[in-house]
Amino acid sequence: QVQLVESGGGLVQPGGSLRLSCTTSGFAFRDNIMSWYRQAPGKERELVASVSITGVARSYAGSVKGRFSISRDNAVNTVYLQMNSLKPEDTAMYYCKAALVDYWGQGTQVTVSS
Repeated sequence: QVQLVESGGGLVQPGGSLRLSCTTSGFAFRDNIMSWYRQAPGKERELVASVSITGVARSYAGSVKGRFSISRDNAVNTVYLQMNSLKPEDTAMYYCKAALVDYWGQGTQVTVSS
């Protein structure tokens, strides 16, 4: 049974930081490019960041480049998103996604507000 469980979200002030985690099971994690997406109320889901199978290659949406960092640990089937210098426009539900798996987890809510 495929599982993707996101955690680490919360309420943070502008300029603050959060680290999201996504623990997975039920599929070949190390064979999948992993990504983080986000969806704000009334908006479409958007790709935030992706990391290659080895963890070496990483890509980011322009809106988060230089502030967010994606990483993965294939030993524990987990992908992370370090988010720094958070802005109110980063407020959204955040989801992780495996490239070859047609499944979405429940997500974790990030709210940036003073």
